[in-house]
Amino acid sequence: MTLRVTGKVVTPTGVIRQGCVEIAGDRIRAVAEYPTVRDGHWIVPGFVDMHTHGGGGHTFTTGDAESARQAADFHLGHGTTTLLASLVSSPFALMRDATAAYRPLVESGVLAGVHFEGPYLSADRCGAQNPEFLRDPSTEELAELIELGGGAVRMVTLAPERDGALEAIKLLVAQGVVAAVGHTDATWEQTRAAVAAGASVGTHLFNGMRPVHHREPGPVVALLEAPNVVCELVADGVHLHDGMLGFAASVAGPDRAALITDAMAAAGMPDGEYELGGQAVNVADGVARLSRDGAIAGSTLTMDAALRHAVAAGIPLPDACRMVATTPARAIGLGDRVGALQANLRADLVVLDDDLNVVRVMRAGAWVE
Repeated sequence: MTLRVTGKVVTPTGVIRQGCVEIAGDRIRAVAEYPTVRDGHWIVPGFVDMHTHGGGGHTFTTGDAESARQAADFHLGHGTTTLLASLVSSPFALMRDATAAYRPLVESGVLAGVHFEGPYLSADRCGAQNPEFLRDPSTEELAELIELGGGAVRMVTLAPERDGALEAIKLLVAQGVVAAVGHTDATWEQTRAAVAAGASVGTHLFNGMRPVHHREPGPVVALLEAPNVVCELVADGVHLHDGMLGFAASVAGPDRAALITDAMAAAGMPDGEYELGGQAVNVADGVARLSRDGAIAGSTLTMDAALRHAVAAGIPLPDACRMVATTPARAIGLGDRVGALQANLRADLVVLDDDLNVVRVMRAGAWVE
């Protein structure tokens, strides 16, 4: 049986104003013009969030499988059909336990993989990461996690200036795991060395990084100029000024800029007191900050809100859709499965009204209730 979803279809190459996505089973069979459509909703690819710590009052950071399932369900309701469960800097025992707990969720498709943001990060640029757990990269730890995960470990963020970082990057890449540069005080040269070793993602560009200086360009410039690096951007108006969001998106282009949420448990929840990586977080006016020093502690963003914010900031909708779906899917090695409205990919799509609010979500050919 073929299902047709009609409207203004956003494809990797543009917009079909009178379009149709044909779906057979859990796959897209075809995307084509459909002249009888008059004024339908926007049909966009299901969102791919490669960096999120939780949402809906639930978290990925504790290694609890049921909490992870609930967080994934929350984001699915906002159009995120593919996501990585991001942890924060933690003791190795928690990293190991979380890998084991989340492996079945990855194998069943609830999660697309695990992202370890830390603990191999800079103490000077740790942001909301718990400094108690920061340490140099360990190839022994990483090798054990990769074996334990059986494919579940998909990305690791580290600071390239730490001892052993380049060896860790080479190990990750050799094992098919994405190496990301973030929470770093690295120089331009150190960052370029990490990219040469195989790092291919810049974790929430600008945030948790040595700032740009005209005599020391630092990691931001090194990542922006690297043709094989995808740069994460948090489009919430808090992490980045809209002018900087637009600048980075224009330099990297929609094929190298990926919108992420960096959301924590408070996404979709009231203001109040929360926790992230063992640290108290206060959320006021939707902005999450560490109680101890006011550092930004993730976000309360959802991917549909990120898309709306990017478009309001001047990024064209087709480009923004690539940045919330096609580019992050490719960045984490899933571009041949998800991330675009094109034949043979999984039938993941989001129906949006003209204000870009979510109307319906489809994942693997089935409408989400």
